[in-house]
Amino acid sequence: MSNFWERVDEELEYKGMNRKALATEVGFNLANIGKGIQLGSSPSADTAVKIAKVLNVSVEYLVTGQSQTLKNEGIDIKKYKEYSDLIAKLDTLGENQKQLVKTIITQMSGWKV
Repeated sequence: MSNFWERVDEELEYKGMNRKALATEVGFNLANIGKGIQLGSSPSADTAVKIAKVLNVSVEYLVTGQSQTLKNEGIDIKKYKEYSDLIAKLDTLGENQKQLVKTIITQMSGWKV
């Protein structure tokens, strides 16, 4: 499988979608995904743009695995996705609770928050 389609599958899993739903939203035949995977090829630029829009990621990310914006900010997109639910939960805590979590992490890891 090409890296493009691996990243598409990762994004589909993250969004709770499947290939059929993607094909429907993008407006192409589901069999085209299978052909692309089998041949190890990426879709046309137009189709890649449509896929990226549906998945809410950049074409650059799907093609290269790197997002220029996130790369410039020093953020690993896979790590962000892995911990995004935790971050959202932390945002619901009060300031005292957030400080306690920071203290615990600092003590466990030895780094400054």
